[in-house]
Amino acid sequence: MTSVYDTVASPLGELLLVGRASATAKGGTALASLSLPGQKGGAVIRDGWRRDPEAFQEIGRQLSSYFAGRLTRFEIEYVDAGTDFQRRVWQALETIPYGATTTYKEIADRVGTSAVGVRAVGTAIGRNPLLVVRPCHRVIGADGALRGYAGGLESKARLLGLEGAPVP
Repeated sequence: MTSVYDTVASPLGELLLVGRASATAKGGTALASLSLPGQKGGAVIRDGWRRDPEAFQEIGRQLSSYFAGRLTRFEIEYVDAGTDFQRRVWQALETIPYGATTTYKEIADRVGTSAVGVRAVGTAIGRNPLLVVRPCHRVIGADGALRGYAGGLESKARLLGLEGAPVP
């Protein structure tokens, strides 16, 4: 199945959206990736992908509402990706309320991994292909400090500030 893509402006810079057609997705496109400018491991446009701004109208509308402070929970269908463990971690991310934060250890506890598994949780969070909409920016260090974010710590702080979460 051919991937479609588009870019949308945001307070974090131009976001790259990648998706696939879906009969069940609101707006007709399931999101496979949302990358920030300069993101470590972010998507890059590949040969054979087709630019289709209309495919991302609904997702773009939700992102605009989020950045304007009017949307606190996304209703976006995602393309199934990742290992079983990564999917469990990513599902745990989606339970973190808007404007709240949690720690890597708390996520490890939620997915049933020991304290030793905190590093694996961090790695899974770092491979989240859906920055912003799957809120890995809400995960902070046990000491309350901002820790790793593929989109950069400045972007993480901006997202937390937008949501009214305490920013160290």
